[in-house]
Amino acid sequence: METKSQQRSFGGIQGVYTHRSSTVGGEMELSVYLPPQAASRKVPVLYFLSGLTCTQDNVTTKGGFQRVAAELGVAIVCPDTSPRSTDCPGQDDAYDFGSGAGFYVDATIEPWSETYQMYSYVVAELPALIAANFTVDIGNAGIFGHSMGGHGALMIGLKNADKYRSVSAFSPICAPSQVPWGQKALAGYLGDDREIWKTYDAVELIGSGHKSANPILIDQGLGDNFYEEQLKPELFGSACAKAGQQVEIRLQEGYDHSYYFISTFMEDHLRHHARHLKVD
Repeated sequence: METKSQQRSFGGIQGVYTHRSSTVGGEMELSVYLPPQAASRKVPVLYFLSGLTCTQDNVTTKGGFQRVAAELGVAIVCPDTSPRSTDCPGQDDAYDFGSGAGFYVDATIEPWSETYQMYSYVVAELPALIAANFTVDIGNAGIFGHSMGGHGALMIGLKNADKYRSVSAFSPICAPSQVPWGQKALAGYLGDDREIWKTYDAVELIGSGHKSANPILIDQGLGDNFYEEQLKPELFGSACAKAGQQVEIRLQEGYDHSYYFISTFMEDHLRHHARHLKVD
């Protein structure tokens, strides 16, 4: 792993790094915030998954998590949203498919299946990389994200409840099988078999018995242009009610889909995670 940049922030270190990924077959970039407590002991870790068109840079520079992460003693890891060093035909043709839009699935359709393995990257390779290079306790982890990354956080957290003690999301795509963004991505990466789609759909996962051990937090802005057509938090709420999964869905008047919204409620999410992680 190579260091691209490091800055002191609230007593900790905000770094940007690159590494050669065996999972996606190319170079990946990520950011890691290490709180000051990491200088003397292993600290809990939160993984933040970003949304369509984003890289690690968006939340790292606009999310405003460093101050509270330093107070709580929690590391924040922010991976990229897709492979970048591939040459898949058409990968840059649309904002909602291909580059910047990996949807946190393991693609099975060529040519995407050769490199677009973001589920395995996030769940397996990334934690191993972090454990090998930073003073973090990957067994004491949570996951959260925004929009496409909110979908990723809910889906990955539910499928891997043994790996993630806490889950939250900002404006998540809750039911990708039922909305245009998700249908385009799932068909393109996985083919037309909707039974396979269900394995990456948070609403379907809740319905099939997957649960998080602790309550899930979701914030959704009511001024979000994508709310009604693409996000569908009410479907997730209904599925959780039927399954007995504790969830708090907060509808925030006047807030949109932007990082102004995310940064406003970032502290709430970090404290939500801290309540369920082992934080000294």
